[in-house]
Amino acid sequence: MEMDIRRQFQQYFGKEYQLTAAPGRVNLIGEHTDYNQGFVLPAAIDRNIWLAMAPNNENRLNVRALEYHENYSFLLDDMHPVKGWPTYLLGMIYMIMPEHRLPLGMDVVVTGNVPVGAGMSSSAALCSAFGLALNEFFHLALSRLELALAGQKTEHQFANLQCGIMDQFASLQGKAGHLIKLDCRNMEYEYIPFNFPDIRLILVNSMVSHSLASSEYNLRRQQCDAGVAILRNYDSDIHSLRDVGTDLLETHRKELDDTVYKRCHFIVGENQRLQAGCDFLKQNDLDAFGKLMYASHEGLSKDYAVSCQESDFLVSTIKDMKGVKGARQMGGGFGGCIITLVEKDSAEIFISDIQSAYEKKYRRIPDCYSTIISEGAHIVQPLAEL
Repeated sequence: MEMDIRRQFQQYFGKEYQLTAAPGRVNLIGEHTDYNQGFVLPAAIDRNIWLAMAPNNENRLNVRALEYHENYSFLLDDMHPVKGWPTYLLGMIYMIMPEHRLPLGMDVVVTGNVPVGAGMSSSAALCSAFGLALNEFFHLALSRLELALAGQKTEHQFANLQCGIMDQFASLQGKAGHLIKLDCRNMEYEYIPFNFPDIRLILVNSMVSHSLASSEYNLRRQQCDAGVAILRNYDSDIHSLRDVGTDLLETHRKELDDTVYKRCHFIVGENQRLQAGCDFLKQNDLDAFGKLMYASHEGLSKDYAVSCQESDFLVSTIKDMKGVKGARQMGGGFGGCIITLVEKDSAEIFISDIQSAYEKKYRRIPDCYSTIISEGAHIVQPLAEL
């Protein structure tokens, strides 16, 4: 795809360009904890959004998407939310450019192999790629954290999704062969080595599309906040579910709405699973880590209610398959991918068997992606080479 965008940009715009790549991400454990100021354990993967960009003299932002054969054009003074994926580009301009606008017109071509709606954060990759491109092109001198925060604000204000910082941070700060243990309260992070050469990280796509901007996703955040508001009456140091322990939650369980309790129970437990999981990885105990992944999915399904029957079927089926260490639903929920840790020697038969089982149940074959933990966003072809 990198060669496609190089060729297409030249054919469509006929001039030199800057090329940027930003990866999608996986998250081994720690789901929905980021907007609760908790911990997450993501990693950048070898699936990217590529973005080629060059200036024009038209006083417009011209955008072309190769996969969709779509073209868009926006006046430079017209940076406001729009329907569809171009809103992420407009949002990043608004968040990081002086006076919320481009000082000159730009031609942009976008392509990539991060599946949309599969829980690999294609929108965060797009924001990261464009943000890094603007930062380089206009010499803005913004840090990667500032770019990640701009991507998060773009989700909030231009896509109406009250997400946390994990997706953007992982896309920009990824390191090959390492997971990122990120504290979403203070942005401190630690690289956790993932040294398991005989393990393959395979994503199984339920083929159930979801919209993270749906009311259900934002409702979970409201329910968590409702729990915090009640529990703060008993400890003024509580500012988020990050600060809540199991004992306090259980002591005041009857004061919480049953649904609110379940949401809080999952988040408190998920933070504890992540902390334990990092210890297991440092001890090279992948069996113990895998059990935590299954427990995470159980909580996502029963307590947080963001799974679906297709995802539950996949995890239940995978759990009994040979060579699998762990599996769970990944991403915002309501579909998307199941992330699995599979022994290398079992990977091929695993893909064949899970596709057969899913086809028999739902009459469709799920896509499976074998991924590698890779570097974060980077400039592929900088201005210095033009």
